[in-house]
Amino acid sequence: MDFSYSPDQLDLKRRAAEYTALLMEYEDESEQAGGPLPAETVRALTRKAMEYGVYGINMPAEWGGAGLSLLDQVIVEEEFGKATNCLWDIPWRPSNVLAYGTPAQREKYLLPILRGERFDAFAVTEPGAGSDPSSGTSTATRVARGWLLNGEKWFVTCGDVADFLLVQADAGPDRLATIFLVEKDTPGVEMKRVPHFMHTSVNGHPEFTFTDVFVADEDVLGDVGQGYELTKEWFTDERLMIAARTVGAAERALSLARDWAVERHQFGAPIASFQLIQAMLADSAVDIAINRAYTHQVAWEADNDTDRKTLHAKASIAKLSASEAASRVIDRSLQIHGGRGYDRANPVERLYREVRVDRIWEGTSEIQRLIIANELTKRGTRVLQLG
Repeated sequence: MDFSYSPDQLDLKRRAAEYTALLMEYEDESEQAGGPLPAETVRALTRKAMEYGVYGINMPAEWGGAGLSLLDQVIVEEEFGKATNCLWDIPWRPSNVLAYGTPAQREKYLLPILRGERFDAFAVTEPGAGSDPSSGTSTATRVARGWLLNGEKWFVTCGDVADFLLVQADAGPDRLATIFLVEKDTPGVEMKRVPHFMHTSVNGHPEFTFTDVFVADEDVLGDVGQGYELTKEWFTDERLMIAARTVGAAERALSLARDWAVERHQFGAPIASFQLIQAMLADSAVDIAINRAYTHQVAWEADNDTDRKTLHAKASIAKLSASEAASRVIDRSLQIHGGRGYDRANPVERLYREVRVDRIWEGTSEIQRLIIANELTKRGTRVLQLG
């Protein structure tokens, strides 16, 4: 087993890093604007992502995606994570489960995304159903040629810019969890509120209500009753990408802290010469190295047909460990910067706010621990083994 990057992967990392540097040029503008960038800027950055080959990285090349393996995607997302203001949302990554759509669904929903013409958003969370999606109350009632969808969804990431939503709802009297493809301009769909969260994000996380929204049979993704399976697969990939991005965020913070510690003088010496500062830098390097290695390992295993149930737990380990480690690294980095680190003009301050949600969305740290413990109790320490 060789984890050294191939020449193609080195080139991919270079391209992702160069594109991320371009995104970074818009960090201050996004921060001052409270998140959104002008539509023309987003279109230009979208075109650039396509030119760099880092757009639609999770979809096959024959459909117009970048055709990357999961390990390749982790390499790219790690670079993206270094940009603040969630600017990594601009080089769009379609919901992975759209790949399971029918040929007609692919033409209608997925291919336009890969051309940069449309955007999607996944709607699972509800006011009373966060960590436990099975407690959702959204329903789909059978009618002629389709379904009537009723319910409410919260924290729909990128829902403000999306053209359509993947909505999980319980279908029929047996309440079979199902994913419905819902155009946002369908009568009965209403975007109620876009919360202002702790972090500044280029796209929002709005709340939606669905009132007797008609969804045709041909807009059911997969089979009726396949909703949990599809959502679980979406979660697995998203958690692994969160792990990759938080590793990247931590690395940027450590790089900034290291440079500051070398340049900043107090008591007649650079603060990098003080042992307490050295300890923080060293601990941060360890946190990053360990989590990068494990995230890469899990992605490699996924590309080599690891059992999906075990992979689900391993992605939880990666997400849990990397997101919590990044919080530690960025906290130390801010502390090393002192008062300057508390200034919103400093990327470390923005990273400090942004990384906090990574311990909440796509499953809280506590839920990740339950998933890992459940795998251990059912299958033993297999989750710790390679392959």
